[in-house]
Amino acid sequence: MTKTIKIGLAGLGTVGVGVLKIIEAHGDLLEARSGARLVVTAVSSRDRNKDRGVSLDGMTWYDDATELVSDPDVDVVLELVGGSEGLARDLCTKALIAKKPVVTANKALLAVHGTELAKLAEDNKASLAYEAAVAGGIPIVKALREGLSANAIKRVYGILNGTCNYILTEMEETGGEFENILADAQALGYAEADPGFDIDGVDAAHKLAILTSLAYATPVDFDSVFIEGIRNVTAEDIANAKELGYRVKLLGVARRTKKGIEQRVHPCMVRKDTSIANVSGVYNAVVAEGDFVDGTVYVGRGAGEGPTASAVVADIIDIAADRHSATFGVPVKKMTDIPKVSIEEHRGCYYVCLTVYDRPGVIADVSAVFRDEDISIESLLQSGRSDEEAVPVILVTHEAKEAAVVRALSKIEKFPHSAAKPRMIRIVSL
Repeated sequence: MTKTIKIGLAGLGTVGVGVLKIIEAHGDLLEARSGARLVVTAVSSRDRNKDRGVSLDGMTWYDDATELVSDPDVDVVLELVGGSEGLARDLCTKALIAKKPVVTANKALLAVHGTELAKLAEDNKASLAYEAAVAGGIPIVKALREGLSANAIKRVYGILNGTCNYILTEMEETGGEFENILADAQALGYAEADPGFDIDGVDAAHKLAILTSLAYATPVDFDSVFIEGIRNVTAEDIANAKELGYRVKLLGVARRTKKGIEQRVHPCMVRKDTSIANVSGVYNAVVAEGDFVDGTVYVGRGAGEGPTASAVVADIIDIAADRHSATFGVPVKKMTDIPKVSIEEHRGCYYVCLTVYDRPGVIADVSAVFRDEDISIESLLQSGRSDEEAVPVILVTHEAKEAAVVRALSKIEKFPHSAAKPRMIRIVSL
């Protein structure tokens, strides 16, 4: 007789509804793949009367989602509420203590409390699954934790936020400024009414903190992620990047160095002929570099009802089939607390855009500042000439230390012939 896996679902938003649709559409297929019939027996959400376009017949409704845990008719708890604190954290904690497996899509919760929850799961011999928390429908968690487990990961990086990728793609294709493209993205539903979580890089940073833990068997450390969003990227920067042979992407990068691990999210210039440069629109991409496989590339939709729900259901199938792995690849007690390297220690090449008045000696003064900071200039371009108005000066550096570049730009900003705050975008070699 086929066993039944009874599911308690907290959160009936886009992803929760997607889960119900998949289970209804593919019941027989899921049973064949998992060896169990998947049935949602209990649900919880904020609005009981909202029409979500799916049937909730036969499901027990809970106004308090944490009560799902005590329901004897619930074997697995799905946390699709969101947020790093409050209900989401309480629900997951209570379920794991009750020895009930948890599936979540909540990257904020895992980025802040992932190690703590992983230990709770281990102590209670309950699974904590979260494929949907990073890059939506791309199975990057399983790839790092299982598929690449024979490798030492040298670097993992990627486009981890579809909203930012859409905006930067549209800026390149239309020549539009950031604020105008953001407004269009909001109108199309690609950006939230309050888009700060996405465009300021926080969403991508949550995901990167999780990937770092998976890649390097180290406790999740969101506080050590350097975060810079895309608000200050201009149409001029996008055009200059194109002329120089680059595209601008918001990347999350985790890399192990001799001093420790870099974790950084920021706009990057990447060569047009790289795979990551050609991932456009709302798509996500992750590249994992292992010592025996070199680079492996994963591309797909990073958000939305279908892709995210697909990842959630895949985790339920693993639980039903009794397939278990340590939450972050190794037991918590075997994690190594590797030092995190400050962004000031980063070394790389830099694109710099200066806005200066075209006066005698300006370029010489700029060059002197870079010389004094031991920064070598690879190329320099001044666009146009004007005795009255400020003109842009574009330069690209050879490899330099971040702290030195920041000091140099701070000095240049104070020049009497400097007309605006210098802009800098890191160039990433992929």
